[in-house]
Amino acid sequence: MKKILIVDDEPNIVMSLEYIFKKENFEVFIARDGAEAIEIAENNIPDIILLDIMMPNVDGYQVLSYLKQSQNLNEIKVIFLSAKNKLSDIELGLQLGADKYIAKPFSTKKLMKEVKELLK
Repeated sequence: MKKILIVDDEPNIVMSLEYIFKKENFEVFIARDGAEAIEIAENNIPDIILLDIMMPNVDGYQVLSYLKQSQNLNEIKVIFLSAKNKLSDIELGLQLGADKYIAKPFSTKKLMKEVKELLK
């Protein structure tokens, strides 16, 4: 069973993504901020992380930087899911090492397709 970590501080997004990925037989972990995301990633090593950027305490950019510098976590696939949708935001996210960048609002069908493609 593939493991996915959903990192977002918006309860509605978390609930809908959790439902969708559980239905697709993923083991789902939830983090409401970046610090919690790092802790969960270290303890459970997910296959993929859906990562919001704008969050309290530790933002998504900081989480991604931490993951990429960690020997145990740097192979985890990361998709940024963010309301920050300017070209400069997208380029920064990809330069930092995200595998994909999807702007909110997003199509859950497209997101699922991207996740499955990355996990092949």
